[in-house]
Amino acid sequence: MESINMHEAKTRLSQLVARAAKGEAFIIAKAGKPVARVTAYDCPEAGQQKRIGFMEGEFSVPDDFDRMGQDEIVEMFGG
Repeated sequence: MESINMHEAKTRLSQLVARAAKGEAFIIAKAGKPVARVTAYDCPEAGQQKRIGFMEGEFSVPDDFDRMGQDEIVEMFGG
């Protein structure tokens, strides 16, 4: 993530806000130390974005999923 010093952020605020609105997050630093992270308003917060299990209940996996096409596979590879 890009780090921008405080003076530059004050000088280019409108440009930086436009970038954040497009989804580009950045950090504002003072004397080289991170002070604030700037992201789009509707961007999920860190730790809020859930990936595992996000489609739970949306579909079902057949009980024989691991055996589907087994006969065709055996036929193709001469088992």
